[in-house]
Amino acid sequence: MRSSLAPGVWFFRAFSRDSWFRGSILLLTFLIYTCYHMSRKPISVVKSRLHQNCSEQIKPINDTHSLNDTTWCSWAPFDKDNYKELLAGVDNAFLVAYAIGMFISGVFGERLPLRYYLSAGMLLSGLFTSLFGLGYFWNIHELWYFVVIQVCNGLVQTTGWPSVVTCVGNWFGKGKRGFIMGIWNSHTSVGNILGSLIAGIWVNGQWGLSFVVPGIITAIMGVITFLFLIEHPEDVDCSPPQHHGEPAENQDNPEDPGNSPCSIRDSGLETVAKTSKGPCEEPAAIDFFGALRIPGVVEFSLCLLFAKLVSYTFLYWLPLYISNVAHFSAKEAGDLSTLFDVGGIIGGIMAGLISDYTNGRATTCCVMLILAAPMMFLYNYIGQDGITSSIVMLIICGGLVNGPYALITTAVSADLGTHKSLKGNAKALSTVTAIIDGTGSIGAALGPLLAGLISPTGWNNVFYMLISADVLACLLLCRLVYKEILAWKVSLSRGSGSSVVLTHQRPYFPQVP
Repeated sequence: MRSSLAPGVWFFRAFSRDSWFRGSILLLTFLIYTCYHMSRKPISVVKSRLHQNCSEQIKPINDTHSLNDTTWCSWAPFDKDNYKELLAGVDNAFLVAYAIGMFISGVFGERLPLRYYLSAGMLLSGLFTSLFGLGYFWNIHELWYFVVIQVCNGLVQTTGWPSVVTCVGNWFGKGKRGFIMGIWNSHTSVGNILGSLIAGIWVNGQWGLSFVVPGIITAIMGVITFLFLIEHPEDVDCSPPQHHGEPAENQDNPEDPGNSPCSIRDSGLETVAKTSKGPCEEPAAIDFFGALRIPGVVEFSLCLLFAKLVSYTFLYWLPLYISNVAHFSAKEAGDLSTLFDVGGIIGGIMAGLISDYTNGRATTCCVMLILAAPMMFLYNYIGQDGITSSIVMLIICGGLVNGPYALITTAVSADLGTHKSLKGNAKALSTVTAIIDGTGSIGAALGPLLAGLISPTGWNNVFYMLISADVLACLLLCRLVYKEILAWKVSLSRGSGSSVVLTHQRPYFPQVP
């Protein structure tokens, strides 16, 4: 008999309550980290305003500078000839503080409620971002002020990444985690675009608003996070996701530590609590060295160090490279460089999709890194021959460079934070994420610094450095790739199917004899 349900009723039945909650969490965490990246971007836009070519500016009538002053329109202390070194110092203040703070942040994130921790981090991030811009309105010209603000902002921004990855990992199992997080990870590019657009509105006038407005938006998002973020599916009586790719029937196994009554949070299931033989004890949060002992954490962390070195070098130096080599204007070079981020979005999604299909996170990263090395070489030599070749090569390089970076910081971090060796202890995801991204952040700080030191000797040498880092990142994954290949062979020999896709029923790092 044909169903008589109204279209609206059918629509709501088609999407379960769990799906709605998971979708809302994915959207909320996407917006959260979009705000984090949006608040980081204004400094790169305002740099050109802090030191300008004053001969092209109209001097105000009531200006008190002398007629021979050629830096009257710049903002002290960035009006001197060493302004590039000073601006680089402001950048490194943020990056170094971020790299150091990331290792500490994960430890706190495991021991504090994520909702409180993330909300406080966003409020403080909004505060320090705004304080940088308030230096304009307060007429502050001391370098130490801007450096201190950047150090503080770098430290509080470390609350973001481990927290949002942990929250998404709590809600989404391993089955389609790579694909989902590949799409979700585009928040970095969206945040960069929004930060650039917002900062560009006021950069030629009251440039302080380029920081104050993103800071206020970030703080407001922190309040929204406090009101609406749900850390665990069990908190709202939703079913928990499957981790490690275990079959659904295993979740009902009473001997599984992850399915014991102690793993079920207070959600109105009083009958379960009553049948418990003793008081439920929360598992202790894992320590730093305990997280390092999880198989794969060290390898992926070191791999990300070199992968992020390459990615952040492109982020900070690509517009200048395009301008110098292809002789484009600053605006044209900046617009063209965004194609690298477009390729990064595509590469992140493809990396997640392929790794889900093959259950080979390390192999997917390794193959993309192998392909990235010759593509960077070709881009340096033929990428500037025409606008068409530039567009194509930028998108390809962006996908191959940022694909492994996106996969490691999202799906791989979530996989390792819920690794089977933890025996059901879910209090490791934030620490693992912080270790991996903190190690990668060291590379993010080193890459632009090395590029600045090497570029005077020629852009070819910069690309040789990037290719070398890419090769090292690939070599660090060789052991894990070998284990995945052995796992595929064992799975095929046991008759589990002719397609590698069926290996999703095995743990991520199976114990291969």
